[in-house]
Amino acid sequence: MKVNRSNIQIKANPKRVIINFLDLGLHTNNITRVTRLINSVLSIPENELLPLYEEIKKNFEFRHRNFEHYLKINFKKIEPELPSNTVISEIRSLVVGAYFSKEYSIQSAALFNPSMVAHPNQNGLEEGEKRFVLSLRSVGEGHISSIEFRSGIVDKNGNITLDKETGFSSCSDKELSKVYSKSNILKNTIVLNEFDQSIMNAFEESFTYDDYLEKVKMNKFSTFDGVTQAELFHILDTNYDVVTDGNAPICERVIFPNALGESMGMEDVRFVAFSENGKTKYIGTYTAYNGHKISPQLILTEDFVHFNARSMYGAAVSDKGMALFSEKIDGKYVMVGRQGGENITIMYSDDLFIWNDYEVIMTPKSTWSYVQLGNCGSPIKTNEGWLVITHAVGPLRKYVLGAILLDLKNPSKVIKRLNKPLLSPNEEEREGYVPNVVYSCGSMAHEGNLILPYAMSDSASTFATINIEELLNEMDVYKSKSEIKHVI
Repeated sequence: MKVNRSNIQIKANPKRVIINFLDLGLHTNNITRVTRLINSVLSIPENELLPLYEEIKKNFEFRHRNFEHYLKINFKKIEPELPSNTVISEIRSLVVGAYFSKEYSIQSAALFNPSMVAHPNQNGLEEGEKRFVLSLRSVGEGHISSIEFRSGIVDKNGNITLDKETGFSSCSDKELSKVYSKSNILKNTIVLNEFDQSIMNAFEESFTYDDYLEKVKMNKFSTFDGVTQAELFHILDTNYDVVTDGNAPICERVIFPNALGESMGMEDVRFVAFSENGKTKYIGTYTAYNGHKISPQLILTEDFVHFNARSMYGAAVSDKGMALFSEKIDGKYVMVGRQGGENITIMYSDDLFIWNDYEVIMTPKSTWSYVQLGNCGSPIKTNEGWLVITHAVGPLRKYVLGAILLDLKNPSKVIKRLNKPLLSPNEEEREGYVPNVVYSCGSMAHEGNLILPYAMSDSASTFATINIEELLNEMDVYKSKSEIKHVI
């Protein structure tokens, strides 16, 4: 079996910057700096504002599409802190917005861990070509992870051409008018033993985040324990909608953390093209990280313009590295995971957002996988079974990729495995932000080939092409489930 490594490298570029809000204490009890800065800008004579703003634009506008759009967004965030009955000119509001803005280099540290799905637009292609979307984890200042995208075309022979990048990046806009459903929250939280559902009696069936904040000010929740209050905030915080610039190329669209529950990063999104009743939507699993704890999340889209971030609930969603199958099996959603941090698991659910039980289907038993096992994205459906690209960690934290095959009708059963690493970091790939690592968050099948995007030592990303039939032929057959639990 031949693994064809591509010479394409998708590297981090510190010049890719977005405009973020500069929070000087707005979300704390001490907003002295905020008030002082507002008063300073309000004290600038009106006739001095235009020259100041022109200087700001000269230094920064050429680095951003829709520069003023983001200044206006950041001004709106600070506007409630203006002195009462203050009326200011548009130029002053832009200057205020500029002082409460900052550039953030989304790739200053790394760009890695790609997942790959077919693009929703397959028009205008030659025979045998497929257009794809590549999601990537980009890491910037403070090691905060966000989600980025690239696009390109793979031809019938597995050759890859990436669409040309532009020099711009634009952050997604959070939709502040999201309406929550009380009945949905009650349905999802029934599995949370420590959550007192009666706290929801304070709400109408449909309500907004502003409704919640108003009830907080009125001390409506003071009689409930801290766990319940914290869980309610977490639910409202981490369930949100964003929209990106649909007129901009997909390479410019950035989903930056929009919730306190993911304030330190949206990590390792694994997208899959999920099909049901003849319709396709793109569902990604990712890890939300707030600096202290992780929360497995879903992100859903139909067009890679509008995105919905949603929480998962249940005892089975307690670890990283979950990946959804591309279709239901026997009427149930199916996901592979890594509960316990080291085993490959599988779980089934009637509800996409609630996962209570899981089963271990593989444990580390090979020398190159003693530390841990996990998946590298959603299983790929083949005629012989569900192909899962895996990762395994061995001595000195060396990450390699492997492969297993699950039964088509009963994916809890491993029927084949590759008895050696599929891909190991070579000398060029082993140096980087995290050395000795190759890793992927999702592959795509095309014209009999597996198109495998992968990260090189958490610093850059590339591709490998592998003939699926050859890969399956090199895999060993499992004879019994007892054997499954003792080898890899």
